[in-house]
Amino acid sequence: MTGVEEPTAPGLLSRVQDGALWLTMSRPEVFNAMTGEMTLALTDAVRAAASRDDVRLVVVTGAGDAFSAGADISGEDAIERFDVRAMDAANALVRAVVDCPKPVLAAVNGMAAGVGCSLALASDIIVARDSASFLLAFARIGFMPDGGTSATVAAAIGRPRAMRMALLAEPLSATEAYDAGLITHLAATEEYDAVVATLARRLAAGAPLSQTATKRAVNAATLTGPWGLEDALERERTGQTVLMRTSDAAEGMRAFSERRKPIFRGE
Repeated sequence: MTGVEEPTAPGLLSRVQDGALWLTMSRPEVFNAMTGEMTLALTDAVRAAASRDDVRLVVVTGAGDAFSAGADISGEDAIERFDVRAMDAANALVRAVVDCPKPVLAAVNGMAAGVGCSLALASDIIVARDSASFLLAFARIGFMPDGGTSATVAAAIGRPRAMRMALLAEPLSATEAYDAGLITHLAATEEYDAVVATLARRLAAGAPLSQTATKRAVNAATLTGPWGLEDALERERTGQTVLMRTSDAAEGMRAFSERRKPIFRGE
């Protein structure tokens, strides 16, 4: 498969072109909200890339106007479908991205929210179109950040900004994210495709062993230890599992589905 985009799973397209494995979340009608099947397929594809001779890097992006709105929590029974298995699937995806020996580039073409934001920020190179935004939306529905963002965001932009994003669920524009050091590249809309393509070519032409060693060294320096990614994922899993059982989380999901503000009661 070279340059031909094919469905890998419902909602996920893939192609290999010039040494890059392109994985495109493709549910544009719901801003690429991620189903469990999509998350598992993304994880499998990233893991498989490690041993593929025709792949030198992985590019993850979204179709349409969004990167990903996060986990699909639509429908009246969302709280029943969203359980610890969803957490484990999201954590497995983040681990696959961070552990992949090849560079992972997130091409953020629009909104990146929830686990979509987690996926983007776990990547090594993060290119955002100037109209994109980054949102840890968990607090809006009675949850806490997950997907390792309690570690990756704080490591990138510091505790105060991380708290602002997490507690207030305030989106950062692409420009604000770049100025804060949350992402690596900012591109004007008319230049975005060319910037992503240029970076993909540069990474594909790089020295693979050097890239692997560099990625591991930087991640070891910033995402390990008692406040590192693995501990963060476990803390998030524990905390989120408790929150999933609360009335506030159920209310948050109902309010999201009904397009109204939730009324949280601390229950």
